[in-house]
Amino acid sequence: MKLDRIDIKILYELQKNGRITNVELAELVNLSPSPCLMRVKKLQSEGYIEGYSAQINVSKLGQTLTVFTEITLKNHRQIDFARFLAAIEKVDQVIECHLVSGGYDYLLKFVTAGIGEYQTIMERLTDMDVGIDKYFSFVVLKSPIVKAHMPLTSLFRV
Repeated sequence: MKLDRIDIKILYELQKNGRITNVELAELVNLSPSPCLMRVKKLQSEGYIEGYSAQINVSKLGQTLTVFTEITLKNHRQIDFARFLAAIEKVDQVIECHLVSGGYDYLLKFVTAGIGEYQTIMERLTDMDVGIDKYFSFVVLKSPIVKAHMPLTSLFRV
């Protein structure tokens, strides 16, 4: 399926507000409601829209700690990457994992109840021998800008 500018605009608006009504969405993308709904259903069936979720204000629930962690693996064979990822996928507190270029292999984002929980997780991972050579932790003090949406209309001009 080739996307046009209206499809991109629909995706852009839905990622900002997944609870928007079809009528409101249609108005924002300059379509009538029926064709707009058909496009949304097509975007869903083609896998462009994977699902809808609520953005939770975690700070309202209690204190948390966010830590970015650079991880370097001992070896760089496919089996080493697979073993590491299999272990990391099981850690609920890892909310992002990126294979990156540069001076280390992975950048992980943890959200934990505190520094003790984070340290326990890292000790368990190093004790499991999942291939970690070294890691560096960066505790987030404040997050003045966090966006839940991507600039789709700027990235994909059609």
